[in-house]
Amino acid sequence: MTQQVPETPEVDCDVVVLGLGPGGEHAAIKLARAGLDVIGIEDRLVGGECPYYGCVPSKMMIAAAHVIADVHKVARFGGTAHVDPDWGAVARRIRDEATDDWDDAVAVKRLEDNGARFVRGRGVLVGPGQVRVGGTTYAARKGVVLNTGTDPAAPPVEGLAGTPYWTNRDAVALTELPRSLVVLGGGPIGCEFAQVFARYGVEVTVVEVADRLIAVEEPEASALLEKAFADEGITVLTGASVSSVRHDESGFTLRVDQRDVVADKLLVAAGRQANLDHIGLDTVGLGEGLKVVETDERMRAGDKLWAVGDITGKGAYTHVSMYQAAVAVRDILGEDGPWADYRAVPHVTFTAPEIASVGLSEKAARDQGIDVAIGTGDLGARGWLAKEEGMIKLVADRERGVLVGGCVVSEAGGEIASFLEVAVHAEIPVATLLTMHFAYPTYHRALEHALKDIDLGSS
Repeated sequence: MTQQVPETPEVDCDVVVLGLGPGGEHAAIKLARAGLDVIGIEDRLVGGECPYYGCVPSKMMIAAAHVIADVHKVARFGGTAHVDPDWGAVARRIRDEATDDWDDAVAVKRLEDNGARFVRGRGVLVGPGQVRVGGTTYAARKGVVLNTGTDPAAPPVEGLAGTPYWTNRDAVALTELPRSLVVLGGGPIGCEFAQVFARYGVEVTVVEVADRLIAVEEPEASALLEKAFADEGITVLTGASVSSVRHDESGFTLRVDQRDVVADKLLVAAGRQANLDHIGLDTVGLGEGLKVVETDERMRAGDKLWAVGDITGKGAYTHVSMYQAAVAVRDILGEDGPWADYRAVPHVTFTAPEIASVGLSEKAARDQGIDVAIGTGDLGARGWLAKEEGMIKLVADRERGVLVGGCVVSEAGGEIASFLEVAVHAEIPVATLLTMHFAYPTYHRALEHALKDIDLGSS
């Protein structure tokens, strides 16, 4: 039964959750189940970017594109096959199975069925523990959980703002594909979309200002992905300077390093910006103009204020937002920890091959002053059997003899990386890892060879 919030000048409750992305929704439900009076406020879709415009629909697209690509591999292993890609089937599945045609009625019902009250509207902080929506102030006895998320960002390129460019929100809603596409941004989002559309027959060019794709990852991973893109006919322009963008009836023209790059459509995947402007941060002692909200290990951001999700700057990933929400819930309920620990945060770029990383990269570890030891290897027997290129790179702290990070480039990179998550999180000595059994001929057996490649002797 829908729990209506009365429209009065002030409504009391225990907790207000401002922003109902994955972390906010999780916190609201858990706190309501614990018996607190919770009001959740959202002016967009309950559930946030992930289920409607991010993780879920994009991975549906990727799953379909992988199947299409696998057909083209048949000749390499024995046989012949032909496939006629049908984007309409992908679009229907996204609309019907993933997003309910971009309707959050199910998510709102789930929230209310678990005991929370829901308010649709744009909330603004007006003091510690207080959020105003329209003419009503919601006063929380315990405080506010802030989860306002991010929006797609666009670089300050001349002419871009006046054009009908796409972001990820447009890309997942496409019912028809263009003949050609420029993707402005070679990070995880841009690379995932670029490969999907290329596998469905779109002529794709990726333009990236950094000197390599997925520049936050290990250089070896970037090199393998760039080779994979070249093999699939995707044009990649790295170290590129974009001076202007024009649009007319014939499409888009980007001026890139004194040459014109032309395509029917333009997808901007140049990062995201936190939704922190004009939400009243100054009324809770934080000030305006912040890029992120700093929190302590309990996710506390100020008096009667907790923050979770992308706005904390700890990783724009659903799993981080959910993790932080669980930490905040424990603190609000007066429970003991464990409190937030980011040593072993994993992230995966779901291209083919997948790029999966955990913890610190080699550069990040060296920047922290760690005495670094590196171990590398290919995908071993499984890679040879599957005719698959890939690599494993492990980053160890020589002094302590433990892994602090790792990167896996493989079809199953995200799954193999679970081993590294455990090793980094639990600080298992490399010497102990080397006493394990590694099943033959699995992908994860290749980790043994990379572990053996680590020299923990004195530097």
